Amino acid sequence: MTPTTPTRRILRLSGKDTRDFLQGLVTNDVGKVENGLVYAAILTPQGKYLADFFLLANGNDILMDTDAAQTDALLQRLTMYKLRADVQIALTDLHVHRGVSDLPKDGYIDPRTSDLGWRAYRSNEATDTDVDWSALQVQHLVPASGIDLTPDTFILEAGFERLNGVDFRKGCYVGQEVTARMKHKTELRKGLAQVKITGAAESGTPISANDKAAGTLLSRAGDVAIAYLRFDRATGPMQAGEATVTWCGKKLAILSPSK
Repeated sequence: MTPTTPTRRILRLSGKDTRDFLQGLVTNDVGKVENGLVYAAILTPQGKYLADFFLLANGNDILMDTDAAQTDALLQRLTMYKLRADVQIALTDLHVHRGVSDLPKDGYIDPRTSDLGWRAYRSNEATDTDVDWSALQVQHLVPASGIDLTPDTFILEAGFERLNGVDFRKGCYVGQEVTARMKHKTELRKGLAQVKITGAAESGTPISANDKAAGTLLSRAGDVAIAYLRFDRATGPMQAGEATVTWCGKKLAILSPSK
């Protein structure tokens, strides 16, 4: 096996204010790191997605497992928010290892769904595996950073509640007000969904139904893909370029009205 090109970078946050600092920024309850890996995101004040990541307690520090393409911008955003807080943020030389076999002693179950196996953080580089992670995410309706999750994304439309990425009892964080209002809707009218495809169509191709805009094709694996859809227009066969697209009836963004 050969080393893989790193697609993740690991930040270390340290200092006595670290947990309080993160608690006021991210969508999930930082206290959950004491029980394992936590999935979360940071949002704009308007409630839109900036980046998603995993958090893990490491002694008194917290490790942040980030998408490599987002790390620099995320680091800049965190630095902007920390002001005079006692928080130090540094890039580590740790590498993400993943698998779907038996959980190793240093491994943590992926909090989005156990179908995505485990993650571990080690000093040695990861090696190639025979797991097609992108296809596995499409199969289990788990959105990918930078493809299905973009600056236009509202996290509840992307299924963050289903993916254990948001906590509605933790208190305030940046973008919390918009997210809470969306939670109180009976059902979202738009969001990420699994579709079947027949024909050639690339990620980013607009989807239409009866000559009306119905969404956008996103991550694809064979004849299955994740798409952003207007659910009221996705009632039959749709078009994405030369391809025919059919909604499978499964969507990431189902909400239960809060009590």
